[in-house]
Amino acid sequence: MKLDFSAAGWAKVIAGTVFGTAFCIAMAFFVDSFNFHSMTDSQFRYSLMVNTLLPTGLAAPLLFLLLYKMRQLAIAHHEISIIASTDSLTAVLNRGAFKMLVDAYLQQAMRQPAQNAGAFLVIDADHFKSINDRFGHQKGDVALKIIAQTIQGSLRQGDIVGRIGGEEFGVFLPKTGLEQALHVAERIRMQIGEVEFPPDTMSHSLSVSVGGAAFGRNADYDDLFRVADKCLYSAKAGGRNQVIFERLVA
Repeated sequence: MKLDFSAAGWAKVIAGTVFGTAFCIAMAFFVDSFNFHSMTDSQFRYSLMVNTLLPTGLAAPLLFLLLYKMRQLAIAHHEISIIASTDSLTAVLNRGAFKMLVDAYLQQAMRQPAQNAGAFLVIDADHFKSINDRFGHQKGDVALKIIAQTIQGSLRQGDIVGRIGGEEFGVFLPKTGLEQALHVAERIRMQIGEVEFPPDTMSHSLSVSVGGAAFGRNADYDDLFRVADKCLYSAKAGGRNQVIFERLVA
């Protein structure tokens, strides 16, 4: 794993080293200050030199090394957290991370009624087996990447997208009404249908079916997924390449 320091990271390490060294020098002077009144001029000058050079020579490199290693560990922890929460193929959230974030929002919404509304989409690639059979699994992976990128490009900042199954994606739209959620789902469906796949002479139209659940009350992940998945099944049974929504009722 390659750990790259930003300019801000280096600035923090250097600033910490400087301030830490200055503190060590100040403490050395403070401890020795009780003897200053009994020192001769030469002893006082020697004390000043020792109290300055010794902490600088010892503390500065040790502090720099310590802060550098701590910064490396922080970067490594951040990168590992990203890897652990990201689907390796499509670069969107994996199922566990997606569910965790949606659950966190829903729990917060229970305490803040103004946030207690939104929508949950389940998006499934149509006839995905035929893509693998016709073009091979490598091209099938390309299709999943294209679908994931198209979904991400259709969402607002703050919306959540994750891969929750083989060719199935989940989207959570906070603070979104039914009409707006339908508009987002239709935009995703149409934009995926307009994508050129694969980018060579053998053309194949991609399409997705979307099931959605809108809520305006307390809800949990399992309820939203159950309703959205039921709508997805209806969209598949009704001919695919369409959006079907249902509102959660009390």
